[in-house]
Amino acid sequence: MHTQRRGTPYPPLALRLLGVLTVLGLILAGTCALRPATALAALRTAAAGTFRNPLNTGPDPFMTYWKGAYYLTTTQGGSIRMWRSPSLSTLLTTAPVTVWTDTDGSRDRDIWAPEFYRFGNRWYLYYTADDGTDDHHRIYVAQSDGDDPTGPYHFKAKLVPPNHASDFAIDPGILRHDGRLYLAYSGINQYQHNGINIAPLSNPYTVFGDAVAVDAAGGCPEVREGPEFLYRNGRTWMTYSTCDTGKPDYQVWMMSLPSGADPLVPGNWTQHQGPVFSRADGHGVFGPGHHAFFRSPDGTQDWIVYHAKTTSAYTYGDRTTRAQRIGWNADGSPALGVPLATGATQDLPSGDPGPGAYWINDDGRSDGAGTVTYTGSWNSGTGCAVQCFWGDDHWSATAGNTATFTFTGTRIALLSVRDTGNGYAALSVDGGPEQRLDYYGAIRTGETLQFLSPALPYGRHTLRVRVTGEHDGQSQASYVSVDRAEVYVN
Repeated sequence: MHTQRRGTPYPPLALRLLGVLTVLGLILAGTCALRPATALAALRTAAAGTFRNPLNTGPDPFMTYWKGAYYLTTTQGGSIRMWRSPSLSTLLTTAPVTVWTDTDGSRDRDIWAPEFYRFGNRWYLYYTADDGTDDHHRIYVAQSDGDDPTGPYHFKAKLVPPNHASDFAIDPGILRHDGRLYLAYSGINQYQHNGINIAPLSNPYTVFGDAVAVDAAGGCPEVREGPEFLYRNGRTWMTYSTCDTGKPDYQVWMMSLPSGADPLVPGNWTQHQGPVFSRADGHGVFGPGHHAFFRSPDGTQDWIVYHAKTTSAYTYGDRTTRAQRIGWNADGSPALGVPLATGATQDLPSGDPGPGAYWINDDGRSDGAGTVTYTGSWNSGTGCAVQCFWGDDHWSATAGNTATFTFTGTRIALLSVRDTGNGYAALSVDGGPEQRLDYYGAIRTGETLQFLSPALPYGRHTLRVRVTGEHDGQSQASYVSVDRAEVYVN
């Protein structure tokens, strides 16, 4: 249900002017009169170079760029799926490929936090799974049959340090240090049930010694998980997530190790004091963590991919995958920065070809060839603040009211508020059959992906959102929210 909400953040003046000038330039150039190929090139020029989060609706992301494409995995539960896209901006619209399932009953449930690395000319897929009992989580690795991140894969081994043969273990990450490989993971130790452990590997699929526990600080006492590594100027940086991931204070902390130091000696790790990546209430970002790092296509930039939420409520839901560029401090340590608002417009990684997407705001403004118009009387305002794109949205519970997006491209995604007072909308593309969509959410969240249209032939299209005035038994009212649309032009 919509209530009065605080704050009215707007983008910088330069960004607003850029959006206006882009639209005017397209109109003055007579884009609509151009041949389709020429019009597509014009739209690509307008949209290229930027993207907005989220990249994926799943948590626990891991991503790498290899041979002209980004490869992304997130926790899916019953299998491991991978998304492949030549541009960061189009990952959300990419169809996933299922790269791993298992028929062994001891490891075919609760498959979490997959990561994949290339050693030699094979890829190794690391993951944790159980038989349906959480404390039975163990770590496994599959090996690719060829030199392709999407597989196919075959089961290779269970990764079990001798001193933790029967112990809970999750979140595998691979440490490469002084020419050797190590398995870092979260599991039982003297410090936490979910604490940081490191074990030596003789090859990518064989543990050959006991794991050692690292006493990592973290603000909250209960969890140290998701270890990841950065390497620069003779130092290895281990970042990891702390606190229960359901909390809004889930965050990232860091330790470092000099070149030549043995990572199996806990005292060789130097603790950085305080979190290095944490909630940003002013941006509407809560619980940022379980992350990984990747390089830009041209290898000149470092980026973080992570999950976060748009609600401060304690929940394991609403965790979506986001990415942003990181920097480096004068002392050589990584500067992860502050989590950006979900819909913040960012430059694509250096060397990313686009063609990207453009946005349509609920007030009709757009940085491409799109707009939205309304029939009936809609409420509008800026009270949703950081939970909405550009700090504003429209909402209505009146049956028959419509919002119609007109856009030029190949696909459209709708992102807006889910809430306890929201109901059903009926959506139709280009005047076709209506599809019923429930905007209800048990916890209020902002910029939630509500709908992703099917792929369409390039051209001018419409998407109509009709308020039905109906809601299910859980909801208190029948509101439908209109906030942001992402239009894809490839």
